[in-house]
Amino acid sequence: MRLNKMSSLICAFVLTPALLVGCSSVTPPPAATNQPVKQEPAKPATPAVTPPAPAAAAPSGDAKETPRNETLYINGLQWGAPTNFNLLSGNPAFPINYGNSRELIYETLFMINMLDGKLEPLLGTKYSWTDDFTMKVELNKDAKWSDGKPFTSDDAVYTYMLGKKYQVNWSSFWTFLEDVTADGPNAFNIKLKKDNPNKLTVLDSIDLIPMLPKHIWEEIEKKSNNDLATIRKEFNASPVGTGPYKMYFYNDQKITVARDDNYWGKALFGGKLAAPKYITHVIYKDNAAGDLAFKSGQVDVSQQFIPQVWNMWKDGAPVKTYMKDAPYYLPGSIPSIFFNMSKKGLDNVDVRKAIAMAIDYKKVSDLAMSGYSSAMKPSITLDSDAEKKYVDQDAIKSLQWTTDVAGANALLDKIGAKKGADGIRVLDGTRLGPYDVECPYGWSDWNASLEIVAQNAKAIGIEIRTKFPEQPVWNNDLQTGKFDIIMNTPAGGISPSQPWNRARTIMYSKGVAAAGEMAFWNWGRYKNEQADQIIDKIPTISDEAQVKALYTELTKIWLKDIPSIPLMYRPWVFHTVNESIWKGFPSQGDGSNIPPQIAIDGAGIKALYQIHN
Repeated sequence: MRLNKMSSLICAFVLTPALLVGCSSVTPPPAATNQPVKQEPAKPATPAVTPPAPAAAAPSGDAKETPRNETLYINGLQWGAPTNFNLLSGNPAFPINYGNSRELIYETLFMINMLDGKLEPLLGTKYSWTDDFTMKVELNKDAKWSDGKPFTSDDAVYTYMLGKKYQVNWSSFWTFLEDVTADGPNAFNIKLKKDNPNKLTVLDSIDLIPMLPKHIWEEIEKKSNNDLATIRKEFNASPVGTGPYKMYFYNDQKITVARDDNYWGKALFGGKLAAPKYITHVIYKDNAAGDLAFKSGQVDVSQQFIPQVWNMWKDGAPVKTYMKDAPYYLPGSIPSIFFNMSKKGLDNVDVRKAIAMAIDYKKVSDLAMSGYSSAMKPSITLDSDAEKKYVDQDAIKSLQWTTDVAGANALLDKIGAKKGADGIRVLDGTRLGPYDVECPYGWSDWNASLEIVAQNAKAIGIEIRTKFPEQPVWNNDLQTGKFDIIMNTPAGGISPSQPWNRARTIMYSKGVAAAGEMAFWNWGRYKNEQADQIIDKIPTISDEAQVKALYTELTKIWLKDIPSIPLMYRPWVFHTVNESIWKGFPSQGDGSNIPPQIAIDGAGIKALYQIHN
């Protein structure tokens, strides 16, 4: 789907920096990585271009088997035959990716580390603000493309400019950018618009945008007459990147990349090459097949949702999660329910607070998420080291709620909401229900969560009914405000713009269409002028103390007004490993500072240099 400039901006900030072509960011993240688990087998997305027939798909035409002790197997990221390896297509196959800082073939300038939120050097060595509107990025002089040509500032500028020239994944950054220019062969400058500066989005760009070789893609542009639709049809069977791996084999059953032994970046990783000579993603038909292969040791790193993962090691499989004990995985998103702020009864903050106090968050975690969510601490930030540092935790503590059914009933009694003969309360002539709470059918962990919400609300005299339409219906209800209560993920993912991006998605009222028209953030049409002012201000300043004060004040506003209720902390990636073949994967407390980013995303790629047979 082609996007105009405004819809491109919308897609940039709705749910996550992990953007896909089209406004898929108005839905939870993609099925292969982060979408709530479906009960039916995962299906591949509609191809952007027609894939080759299986017989012609493999460059060599044979099975290309690789030695097991030299091959790292991954699952959960590819659910159908590869349609292309074209980053601009909108539907590239593993391992080509935009949004997760995937570093195997195309590298980003810096690597995000989800443990501390910091950006670590890769193609870029250093970044600095030379004035309030200009960031200078210095590049690694040793960096080379896999065809041996040097990576220079011309490549970086060219890649950024593709987003200005065409509507691609990173076009939205140009809402805030004035220009991107070379500063010699090994540095370039990113200049912000003076009337619309946003330093956080610039930081996002150096983490998220995979660098493309100008000398390759200029030729593709010429061949395509600079027509994006034609460019997107380029299959790009042997992508030229700067990363440590190159394409080796693909068909409709698996995709394999092979280590580039001439990789330029060895010095960044202790002077050595990655341990696996090959990385293969087998294309399983569904989660069950992938789980079975993982448990048996045919897969080394699983990015699938595995219910009750502890049963695998109880059964004797050498399976490990990043954390030894519950919640086993690091949080990466906060699926939440959003209130229609114009709905009678729900427009009362005390009613919303009572619902928040009634919810059994532990039950949501245990039953819907297999215990993969830690204890709820309501905030606009994740309960993680990377985010909670932005808010004064002591200052917000008195405003945070916990599960307290008695307290919720007392609050409703205090405001005069009296129970009728059927047990449902009436407030100022308005019966508190029935209210529908909705999310898509088949998203089983979310469906289970909302059933718990409905049960909990009944215990305080509020009638909530679950509603599970097909995803397109839910999408339309979400954007047009045609709902009472609705579930969605507000800007999940790991990026330098968090938690600002999440707060903006929940609370920012500027540019939000009226109910009945399409809105791509703030779906409940919440309005608070002070919140808007803070959200506008945060991306323009660099002083850490001032930023913390602003986030703390913004969190207080959210806790007082409760336009949304977080239900769980959901992992962004399910980094689960089987150490039958490969050992030494990072784990909490090992001192490595290597994050559990499935050994291929961001700073998680450092795991490839640590593991061994």
